[in-house]
Amino acid sequence: MILRPKKTNSGAPTLPAMAKNRSSKATILLIFISFIAFCAFVIVPVFAPLPSIQSRHHAHHSHPKKVHRKFEIADDMFWKDGEPFRIIGGDLHYFRVHPEYWEDRLLKAKALGLNTIQTYVPWNLHEPTPGKLVFEGFADIESFLNLCHKLDLLVMVRPGPYICAEWDWGGFPSWLSSMNPSPIPRSSDPAFLKLVERWWGKLLPKLVPLLYDNGGPIIMVQVENEYGSYGDDKAYLQHLITLARGHLGHDAILYTTDGGSRENLEKGTIRGDSVFSAVDFTTGDDPWPIFKLQKEFNAPGKSPPLSTEFYTGWLTHWGEKNAKTDADSTAAALEEILRKNGSAVLYMAHGGSNFGFYNGANTGANEADYKPDLTSYDYDAPIREAGDVDNSKFNAIRRVIARYSSVPLPSIPSDNKKATYGPIHLQRQSSLFDMFDFTNSSNAIKSKNPMSMENVGQFFGFLLYVTEYEARRGGRILSIPKVNDRAQVFISCSSEGRGARPTYVGTVERWLNKKLSLPEFQCHSNINLYILVENMGRVNYGPFIFDRKGILSSVYLDRNRLQGWRMFPIPLHNLNEVPNYNPIMQATYSAFSGISTSRKRLMNKSENTSKEPAFYSGHFFIGKSSQIKDTFLSFNNWGKGIVFVNDFNLGRYWPLKGPQCTLYVPAPVLKHGDNFLVILELESPDPKLVVHTVDEPDFTCGFNGMNIHRM
Repeated sequence: MILRPKKTNSGAPTLPAMAKNRSSKATILLIFISFIAFCAFVIVPVFAPLPSIQSRHHAHHSHPKKVHRKFEIADDMFWKDGEPFRIIGGDLHYFRVHPEYWEDRLLKAKALGLNTIQTYVPWNLHEPTPGKLVFEGFADIESFLNLCHKLDLLVMVRPGPYICAEWDWGGFPSWLSSMNPSPIPRSSDPAFLKLVERWWGKLLPKLVPLLYDNGGPIIMVQVENEYGSYGDDKAYLQHLITLARGHLGHDAILYTTDGGSRENLEKGTIRGDSVFSAVDFTTGDDPWPIFKLQKEFNAPGKSPPLSTEFYTGWLTHWGEKNAKTDADSTAAALEEILRKNGSAVLYMAHGGSNFGFYNGANTGANEADYKPDLTSYDYDAPIREAGDVDNSKFNAIRRVIARYSSVPLPSIPSDNKKATYGPIHLQRQSSLFDMFDFTNSSNAIKSKNPMSMENVGQFFGFLLYVTEYEARRGGRILSIPKVNDRAQVFISCSSEGRGARPTYVGTVERWLNKKLSLPEFQCHSNINLYILVENMGRVNYGPFIFDRKGILSSVYLDRNRLQGWRMFPIPLHNLNEVPNYNPIMQATYSAFSGISTSRKRLMNKSENTSKEPAFYSGHFFIGKSSQIKDTFLSFNNWGKGIVFVNDFNLGRYWPLKGPQCTLYVPAPVLKHGDNFLVILELESPDPKLVVHTVDEPDFTCGFNGMNIHRM
């Protein structure tokens, strides 16, 4: 997506077009979450691997080398097996949809009238640590592509290596930042290109048997993504093209996508016929002058008009009103392309969810103007986050597509049924600080100055920084010039030992960085300083995408630099990571039950202490397998935190900021019998310690109503 104002049909600017853009006890955190689910009579991992998915859909994987199939570009048209073809496609990202729902969403895409699916491939999901390749569970791209083929849907694949997509760091693995020296992404830096060669050397061969000419569904493969709005390193682009050709062959159609301006196309395309140059533009723009410009960047006869990102909606950041776009205006803009034999790909046809810690973020005028994305990636798309299609936008777009489709459209599937399971009553299990033995410094990562999350190997979630300072009369001023992204600050008296409860003194946020006044603290020894930093998602677009996390500067107390830091990683598992159930589950139980009686009384006494990060757990019962349906968890009256259901990381909630009040729970995450909910609440739990299950999403938190954008 390109940075420029969207326009209404009358030409008035509307929504800004942002980019789509150890310690041993610390380990108990991960085990603790698994332990809650272990209390059920039967433990069944929710995901990864998903052999049932793979076994069902790999039937189409092997194809003859020579088949009578051909997808090509000639006479400024797409041709499929010798017949003219119009791409009426939509983006649907396999990694944002539970694999058990891939078929459901694809069938609904067909019912919308789509003949092609476009999807990104996030490098960071597939290679979470260097050399560890993952192609199962949510990352089972081959099964997804074979399922598209089974359903007679063509595919446009966008393997990056940069994808934007409102996905953490635009799909780049965070461990790139931990390398010394760090490679320079999106450039011809040899160190970066070597890593891309290794990654594509694993990915692209998997795509070869799935190319259309080889009997599969893939008609085109994108090189990079909107590079013209970022840089102009032609050697980098040419290297990617050479690399792709080496794996995919000469006949595969490669394409670039850039915003519909001359500057973007000059910088982001490779002229000639080696790569097809496609465009995207804001929904209110007149498409045909842009398609005319597109022809200048393609070889003669090689420029079928194609908008690879026709925006059906827009993204939403925390603290904004929920983005909505008018259904009829969106459909009319699509018709303007289709009525003159243009092709378009809806972004998004179905948005899905940013499960786990993978949401991205955008920035405004500077790096501090930080805007993290919601957990929901509904995008106001025609197929809603939970797969619903009974809505005005789906119907309006379908009516337009039906007029231009070469085949009758399938009947519209029904929305998936939703269920409520009553209120879920939770109990406070432990303060986050109870997870650490701060007296055993050998279990911490030590450094004179604070280190970034990446440099201590804590790539997602949270990192706890601990140091101490001398007690004296009067208050003190704490300053953290650069923290990414949100730091909660606590103090305690070190002489009180392990019985001391850290006291919350304030929060420092990247987007509103301020100095904190530390209160005078009665203490006969040094004062412990704790800074809990949350990584809220790496920037995925623009000049500030080099987005390290944690404390990235010195920390000052009354203008004096604090030194002697201990850092404690907090191992909460991410999307598609399998919790470690055994062999130490019983040891975990013993560790928790071994907390002293006085300690338990202290925990209970401070059960609802505001601003103290703590774990809460509860369960709800589903009596019959037939009662397992999609649901939503409502976090009204809660503060901010992370949610796990049956060990599945649903993502973040933050109703105090809004607008998202609920988190979507796909039915495949649930099970017959007891279902377990674990929450890490960072600030203020609901006084009643209740989470409600509801049967519809709610995006009204923090605001009175919606923000309607007519395009």
